[in-house]
Amino acid sequence: MSVEKMEKTVIDAVNKLEKLKVGDSLAAELSWCWFSYKNDQNPVGLIEKSEKALELFKAAREKNSRAVSKKLVEDLEKILVLN
Repeated sequence: MSVEKMEKTVIDAVNKLEKLKVGDSLAAELSWCWFSYKNDQNPVGLIEKSEKALELFKAAREKNSRAVSKKLVEDLEKILVLN
């Protein structure tokens, strides 16, 4: 996955976390981890926070399948597989 595609996915995830109002601190942490990853190419924090966001998104989809798009969940899963 290209860095541009990863960036779009992470930004979309941050926006969705803020919109759902379930992971405000997670949204900030994920955003911070993304910028850290861009600077040092160390994916540890990005992977950890992406996994937590993915768990929240899957739980939200179980309650309401329209709460989080299937594409966002799939794109986050791709980030986790590639890193």
